[in-house]
Amino acid sequence: MPRLTYRLEAVPVTKGPKHHFFGYYDKLLWDEDDRYILANEVDFMDCPPSGHDKVTIGIIDTQNNFSFEPISESSAWCWQQGNMLQWVPNSRNLIIHNDRIGDRFVSKMIDVKTRHTRVLPRPIYTLSNDGQKALSLNFSRLAVTRPGYGYNGLLDWRHDELHPADDGIYIMDLETGDHRLIVSLDELAHIDPEESMRGVKHWFNHLLFNPTGKRFIFLHRWHAEDGRSFITRLCTANADGSDLFVSSLKRASHFIWYDDSHILVWGVGPEGPGYYIIEDRTDKMEIMGKDVLTRDGHCTVSPDQEWILTDEYPDRDNYRTLILYKPSDNLRVDIGYFYSPPELAGEIRCDLHPRWSRSGRYVCIDSAHEGTRQMYILDVTSVIENRSNEKVKSTLKN
Repeated sequence: MPRLTYRLEAVPVTKGPKHHFFGYYDKLLWDEDDRYILANEVDFMDCPPSGHDKVTIGIIDTQNNFSFEPISESSAWCWQQGNMLQWVPNSRNLIIHNDRIGDRFVSKMIDVKTRHTRVLPRPIYTLSNDGQKALSLNFSRLAVTRPGYGYNGLLDWRHDELHPADDGIYIMDLETGDHRLIVSLDELAHIDPEESMRGVKHWFNHLLFNPTGKRFIFLHRWHAEDGRSFITRLCTANADGSDLFVSSLKRASHFIWYDDSHILVWGVGPEGPGYYIIEDRTDKMEIMGKDVLTRDGHCTVSPDQEWILTDEYPDRDNYRTLILYKPSDNLRVDIGYFYSPPELAGEIRCDLHPRWSRSGRYVCIDSAHEGTRQMYILDVTSVIENRSNEKVKSTLKN
C-alpha cells in the first residue's frame, strides 16, 4: 500500500543554549486551553543525571513568543521520563512533578497561579483522569534494574532482593497523601512462574490508569540470565490491586489505553510483532496496521479516537519518523523525519515521545535534530481534516 507523506513544519518552542524536554508520551503536556505547555530546562544533554543535577521546571506560553516562565525545580529526573511532570487532570492551574527531599523521593503539586505547593509523601508515576489518585513505584530500584528510567541519588536498602514482598506498586490519594502497597513484586513472581524468573531480579515499570481509573496496566520485568537483557509480561489489575491478569502477549513494549477495556500495545502476538488491540482480562487480540505499522514506537490515541500518533526508533541513517495512522482507512501518514545524533544513545537518547494537545490539533515532540535537545510543535489539522496549506508538501512513497 502506498504511504502518504505530509512534511509538516516543526516549530521550535524552546531554544539553546540550554536544553529543554518534557519526557514521556502518555502525560498531559498542554493545559486545557492548548495555550501553555510544560517543559524541563537543563544545562547539559550528553550524560545521565546524577543525584545532584537539577532541572528547572517551567511553563511555555505559546501565545507570547514561546516565553519560558520558571515554576519549580527537581533533582529527581531522567532523560526518558523526566520527573513525571504533568498537568493534574480535572484542574486548570495545578501541575505535579517528582522531586527529592533528603533521603526520599516525593511529589510536589503546585498551583501555577499562586505558587502554593503541597508535598506528597510518594513520587507519582501515573494519575487517574479524575485527578484524585496516583500510582507509584520504587524509583531507586528502577534506577538499578532499568537505568534511564529511575532516579539516581538514593539507593534503596532492598536493592539486592530479587522480588521483595514489601515493595512494588503503591496507590496514593492526591488529597490526603495516604498511600499503600497494592501489588508486590513477590506476588507477581509467584503468579504463573516461569523458569527464567528464578534467581534473577524483578521490577515493575510503565504504569497507566485506564480512562475511568478503575483499572491500570503495568509491565512486570525480570533480568535474563545474561544480566543485561530482560523479559516482560504485560499485566492489568483493579485500582486496589485485585483481579490481576497476565496477558499472553509476548515482549510487550509501549502501550496506551484505547478505551476503558481495550489496550493498544506493541508486542509479539499470533501474527508476529506489531501493534495489537487487546481486550483487557482476556487473551483476545487483533493486529492493527499490519504491514503498515512495522516498527515499535510511542503510541497514543487522538482525543476523538480517529487517529493513532506514534514514532519510530532511528533508521540506518539515524532518522526518526513521526507518524499519524487512521485505523478506519488503514492509512499511514508520515508527518516528519528527524535526525537523531548517534552519540545520544542508550539512556541519554532523545526519543520523539510525541504527545497530543487537548484539542487534538497539535503534536509536541522532543528532538535533538538541530544539535541541542529542544521541544517542537506541529500543527496536524491539515492532515486530520484532510486539507492542505502552504506549509504542507504532499508526496506518495511506495
